Amino acid sequence: MILRKLMPSDGNFYVLFNEHGNRIVEGARAFMAMVTHYDDPALREKHAAEVDAAERSADHVTADVVRRLHKSFFTPISREQILGLINAMDDVLDLLQDATETMSLYDVRHMTDEIRRLGDINVRCCERVQYALTLLPSLSDAAVADAALKTCEEIDRLESDADRVMRSAMSKLFRDEPDVRELIKLKAVYELLETISDRCEDVANLIEGVVLKNA
Repeated sequence: MILRKLMPSDGNFYVLFNEHGNRIVEGARAFMAMVTHYDDPALREKHAAEVDAAERSADHVTADVVRRLHKSFFTPISREQILGLINAMDDVLDLLQDATETMSLYDVRHMTDEIRRLGDINVRCCERVQYALTLLPSLSDAAVADAALKTCEEIDRLESDADRVMRSAMSKLFRDEPDVRELIKLKAVYELLETISDRCEDVANLIEGVVLKNA
């Protein structure tokens, strides 16, 4: 106990996780706002810039987590869990930014129902990730630990929903799209959006591991 008091420690990792989670939700919602207002170039650019801003802000949080990890002798959960979580969370925003940039670079001209559906699933995934992160500091409470596990299960179900939308989207795209260039553009966007839900599931699996090990 005396050694623990003398060694450097930091209790702010959960705060930083929560901050990064907020940026993930901001980025997902900004992406959907861009999709909703895609026909308005000014609004499209505005919301795309919001996705970029959320990603840059989250990068600062990730860097802060790594710095604090190097300075802390004692951590609330294992170092491997901390690094795994923050890196997986960072992947979510990186993919949101990639999807946003791809739509611009590939000059995607119109939104499809499948982009809207995948985007909506991703927003819900990101919101559930953020909620699960807020529960981490209180895992010693059995009810909180149970709520965290149930939230991870919800994310898993949403990821399965995204898989089904993706399969349907690809089938429709290759069956009905006569323009090869448009097919290539939309295929790339669909794949990026489906991968976002995969990364959210990765975060959920890591959170589940934290719960089972520390509850």
